[in-house]
Amino acid sequence: MPVPESSTPRHGVIRTALRTMPWITRICAFWLLVVIVTAITADLIPRLPDPNYQAFVFGLGETLESPSWNHWLGTDNVSRDILARVIYGARVSLIFATFCVASGLVFGGLLGSTVGFVRGRTEGIVMYLVDVVLAFPALVFFLFVVTMLNSHGLAVLCGVVGFLTIAPYTRVARANALAVSNREFVTAARAIGTAKRRILFREILPNVYPTLWSYSLLVAAVLIILESTLSFLGIGVQIPTASWGGMINEGRRDIAINIWPMVPPIFALVVTILSFNRVADWLRNTTAVRSAAL
Repeated sequence: MPVPESSTPRHGVIRTALRTMPWITRICAFWLLVVIVTAITADLIPRLPDPNYQAFVFGLGETLESPSWNHWLGTDNVSRDILARVIYGARVSLIFATFCVASGLVFGGLLGSTVGFVRGRTEGIVMYLVDVVLAFPALVFFLFVVTMLNSHGLAVLCGVVGFLTIAPYTRVARANALAVSNREFVTAARAIGTAKRRILFREILPNVYPTLWSYSLLVAAVLIILESTLSFLGIGVQIPTASWGGMINEGRRDIAINIWPMVPPIFALVVTILSFNRVADWLRNTTAVRSAAL
């Protein structure tokens, strides 16, 4: 059965892009894959201890233990397995980043694409509200909500930051929708009387979202830094829940005795952020070439 002509160029572009991916970008993509898979399947990993289990309480372990066969990355100041806490900390960061990015993609992407295509008074009102949200200090808003709810859980963090993430996505989507709306294929669709809803979902959104995908990787990196920073300051995910920022803060207290408990979470955080940025740059360049070819 012959392959449809419309799918052949697309598949060819994808294969070409993957073949031309720089080796450093492939390493970064592989690292992100490992982080995501281990975070999702953490409960199924053999011999991985409970990240909150304090063995020294029962006289079965030592605090600040060096890396060994039983504890590949050693233990922290209360004898918890560092490797387990790094993996479960990655789960917290990924849940937070995924929820916020999904909120931006679904609500901000659709809203920005719609107002950028429709224009008129609706666009002015929406963008005015977006400017208000972007101008309001995010940290102050977060502290206000936390104080009102008297809660520092991951759900509160996701809800507040997820709401704030909608605004920048709306702005980026609107800018791309404005550019796409002036393309020849959109003008032709309007000329033949195609319904606006059909143009939006068949022409505008498919050409706006590739840019949003690459933008999302950059946003995810920023969100992971934000979650780690808030947890480090003690206003994010609360102990004993494992988080990279919380692990760095706990290791800071015993830095004069043993610096090692800080090293794995710092390494995981830095490499993950660099990997997100590297893959985002590659994806942005790939989508830019695709857009130029249209």
